[in-house]
Amino acid sequence: MSKLQSLVTLIHSMSLAEKKAFRVRSLGNRAKSNYLVLYDIIENNSGLQTSQLVSRFLKDRPLASSETTIKYLYELLLDSMLDLRKEQDSFFSLFNKILKTRILYEKSLFDECFDLLEEIIRQAEKYENYFALLLALRLEMDYLLALNFPGLNEKSLLKKQFKLNEALKYVRKINEQSSLYENLKHRIGLKGHIRSQKQKDELNDLVYSEISIVASMNLDNFEISKLHQLFQSNYLISVGDYKSALNSYIELNTLFESNKHLWSNPPIYYVQTVEGVLESLRSIRNYDGMTYFINQLKIIDSRSADFRINLSCITFLYELFPYIDQGYFDSALVLMNNYKETVYAKMDALNRARQAELCLYTSLIYFGNLEFHKAHKFLNQIILQGKNYYDLPLYRTIRLVNLLILFKLEDFDLIDSEIRTMKRNLKDTANDYKIERFLFRFLSNQLPTIEHKRKKLLDKTMIEINELHHSGYEKQILRIFDFTAWVESLIRKVSLSEVLHNRININNNPNQNLP
Repeated sequence: MSKLQSLVTLIHSMSLAEKKAFRVRSLGNRAKSNYLVLYDIIENNSGLQTSQLVSRFLKDRPLASSETTIKYLYELLLDSMLDLRKEQDSFFSLFNKILKTRILYEKSLFDECFDLLEEIIRQAEKYENYFALLLALRLEMDYLLALNFPGLNEKSLLKKQFKLNEALKYVRKINEQSSLYENLKHRIGLKGHIRSQKQKDELNDLVYSEISIVASMNLDNFEISKLHQLFQSNYLISVGDYKSALNSYIELNTLFESNKHLWSNPPIYYVQTVEGVLESLRSIRNYDGMTYFINQLKIIDSRSADFRINLSCITFLYELFPYIDQGYFDSALVLMNNYKETVYAKMDALNRARQAELCLYTSLIYFGNLEFHKAHKFLNQIILQGKNYYDLPLYRTIRLVNLLILFKLEDFDLIDSEIRTMKRNLKDTANDYKIERFLFRFLSNQLPTIEHKRKKLLDKTMIEINELHHSGYEKQILRIFDFTAWVESLIRKVSLSEVLHNRININNNPNQNLP
C-alpha cells in the first residue's frame, strides 16, 4: 500500500473524537497549512482515486511537495491519535510515562525520575500490565546502578530484584500460554473441528502444556485466567462439547465483569473479546448461546459517540447472523429496519472494515428477499471504491456476492468481465481459492433444462460442495456466507431460504432453533 493510500485509509477510519483532537491541535496555524489543505481534500472526497487527490492538492498548492506533505500529515495524525489514547488507555499512559522518566534522568532530575518510576510500577501492578512493569523495574535498576545505589541497602536491592524476576516470570508464562492458544486456533482453522479420536489425540500436546502452565501459576492473574478460558472454550468447541464451551465463555465474561478496573476507556478490548466469543458460537451454530453475550454488549455504557455507534453495529450484526445463516431473510429485514436510526443513519462514523461488513450483510438481506437492485446498490458503495477496501479480508467475499447479484440481474457481460479480472488477481497469490473456481465454473455455464441432466449435475455438485465444507481454508469464507447453498438452490429450483434452513436441520444441533 502506498503512503498516500495508507493516509487515505487512516483519515477515513478516524473517529469523531480523533478528528476533533486533530483540529484542536492544528488551531495554532493562522494560515491554512499545506497539510490541512490535503487533509480536507481527502476527508471530503472519499470517492476519488489517489491520483485525483494529488491533482486537486497540487491545483490548490502548486508550489507544495505532495510527497513531503503526505508524510508530514501521516505522522501528525498518528501523533494526535497517540495524545488522545494517552488520556483514555492505561496501556498508552504507562508507556508514555516511561518515556518521560528517560527524559528526567537525562536532565539529571533523579528524584523526579525515581518518583515517576515508583508511580508507574504501582499503576502497572494495579492494571496487571507486566510488560510496562518489567520495563519500569529494569529502568529503575539501571538508573540505581549508574548512580551507585544511593541510599539503598542490600535487603532493599534484593527485594527489587525479586519483584523484577516475578514480573519476568509472568511475562514468560503469558507468552507461553498465548503461544499455545495461537497454535490451537491455527490447527482448528486449518483442519477444522475434531471428527475422530485420532484428531482429538493430536491436540493432547497443547492441552497438557496448557494444564501445566495453569497449574504452576496463580489464576488470580487476569491475563492468564483470560487466556486459560479462551483456550478451554475453543478446545471444547473443537471436540464438540458445546455446553462446556459455553460455560467457559460465561466464566470468561464473569472474569471481565469482575475486573472492570482493567478495562480501557472505552472498553475496546472487552468488546473485541466478546465479539470473538460470538464469532466462535456462530461458527458452531450455537445461536441460543449467542443471546447471552449480545445482551452483555447492550448493557455497556460509554461517553464516546463513536464507540456507541460501533457497539450498536456489532450488536446488530450478531443479532442478524442467525437469521442470515438459517435463511430467515424476512425477519432479517425487520431487524434491519429497527436499526435504521442507530446504525445506518450514522454509518459514516464507522471504520472502513465495519462499513464493508455492514454493506455486505445488508446486501445479503436484500438479496435473500429477492430485491436484487437494492442489494446491488448497497454493495456498490464498496465495489466502486475498491482501492479503499481492497486490502480488507472481507473484500474477497464482497466481490463473490456481487457476482451472485449480477447473475440475478442477468448482466452476463459484466459477470464475464468480473470473472476475468478476479482470475487475474488469483494468479498473483499462492493460495488455491476453491470457492472462487467453483463459482466461476458454475456462473460460466448454462444450467441444463432437461430434468435427468439437472439431477446428474446436482449429484456431482453436492460431492464438490461436501469437499468445500470440509476444507479448513474454504470454511472461513463459507462461515461468512454459504455460497454453495445458493448454487444448490438454483439447481434444485427452490428458494435460498429453504436450502439454508434445511442445512441447519440436517446438522441436528439442539442449539440452533429460532422462531
